[in-house]
Amino acid sequence: MKKGQILDGKVICGSFPNKGVVETEEGELFRTKNVIPGQTVRCRIKKNSKSKAEGMTLEILEKSPLETKENVCEHFGACGGCSYQSVPYEEQLKLKESMELDLFRTVLGEEKLSAVWEGLISSPEEDNYRNKMEFTFGDEVKDGPLSLGMHKRGSFYDIVTVSDCRIMDADMRLVLSATLEFFRERNISYYHRLRHEGYLRHLLVRKAKYTGEILVDLVTSTQIEEAEEKALLEAYTEMLKSQKLEGTLRGLLHTRNDQEADAIKDEGTEILYGEDYFYEKLLNLKFKITPFSFFQTNSLGAEVLYDTARRFILDKELEVTNHKARIMEDSEIDSDFLKEKLVYDLYSGTGTIAQMLASVSKEVLGIELVAEAVEAAKENAGLNGLSNCDFLAGDVYKVLSELEGKPDFIVLDPPREGIQPKAIEKILSYDVDSMIYISCKPTSLARDLEIFLARGYDVTRMCAVDMFPATYHCETICLLKKCK
Repeated sequence: MKKGQILDGKVICGSFPNKGVVETEEGELFRTKNVIPGQTVRCRIKKNSKSKAEGMTLEILEKSPLETKENVCEHFGACGGCSYQSVPYEEQLKLKESMELDLFRTVLGEEKLSAVWEGLISSPEEDNYRNKMEFTFGDEVKDGPLSLGMHKRGSFYDIVTVSDCRIMDADMRLVLSATLEFFRERNISYYHRLRHEGYLRHLLVRKAKYTGEILVDLVTSTQIEEAEEKALLEAYTEMLKSQKLEGTLRGLLHTRNDQEADAIKDEGTEILYGEDYFYEKLLNLKFKITPFSFFQTNSLGAEVLYDTARRFILDKELEVTNHKARIMEDSEIDSDFLKEKLVYDLYSGTGTIAQMLASVSKEVLGIELVAEAVEAAKENAGLNGLSNCDFLAGDVYKVLSELEGKPDFIVLDPPREGIQPKAIEKILSYDVDSMIYISCKPTSLARDLEIFLARGYDVTRMCAVDMFPATYHCETICLLKKCK
């Protein structure tokens, strides 16, 4: 195989993250992204080294036998979001579990993995499950009409208007469509990522699953006259307030961002209407959520995820039928395991896990890099009447280095790239008897597990929770105990 060569082949298996192994008729193998096992694909070879060959998918020549789902989203294939939407949900779960097992078999070995693996748990909802969407303004073709939605697969510049997106609910689709129509009618320019010119950048929409409260944030540059902007935002506010939403518009915000990077950055946010927060409930706890604070994007799935973690910590059995899990009642949660223990919740976000464990622990301390999330966590603890948990803002390693004392139990829920080496060393220095690791990127967990295993810890329970139907993403939970 040569770089630039175009080859056809069949996808013989999949692996994290979002890659498939393609075999040509000549028996040559290479990896490529955005494919499903069983497809016949045409790819261009991007790289061919002694260790591996990589291609770029150009075309799906034949569907996979797994792709039998009808009535898929009209944007499927163009939008880069949902790789597995053409596959029935039960088959998606089998694919994800197979990839998880293949990955962790290399770390734990077949015998050990078989002993500790407790399966994959499904999301309670297959569609309409997301409580947060970040849309980008742009155009789908050069100099085409204004678009608002997601990046086209494989493109940094082209934007697909995803008004029929299935993983968000009807209110989010309505806010997207109404916003796009409003700015199209007024011929307002979007921010060009090459020229760094234009006004409209992003639209952030969050909606609570349980309370139905909605928060909308329009993100723009400052490249507009002040008087024109004021009139425009007043009209936009009135338009959005007039929409017939199933939920309740809790707040409409305007965030300014002049940084060149194509990401939502807060360089000043004003409230156009209502409040700059909304409330959600998880596992009978109440959470105040602000525009940029981290919160799991699948509320019902988050309950399953955290309840599963809680069962692992408290040594409770999983109750799963056909991939669906039963969540424990409050009366079942009593446990003496953490009763006299100090728990560190590292990478704590808005404090969901910390507050979940506070009722059965002596004390819980959460550490989180994002200061806004820490303030929200403190407020949430107050809302829930919890006086035995506190939160500190800062880099996990730096904060741990400044703390005196030693935790009895550690919860790890790091970002996608896993735990920094210095932080792992500090965590290992506590020599706690057990800890739990929740990972949103299996490959990061696999890498970090090798370090923990080499330093005297053993995996005793492990499972996956599907928080992201129609995509290749999956959460993994792992209980680690110190070897005796």
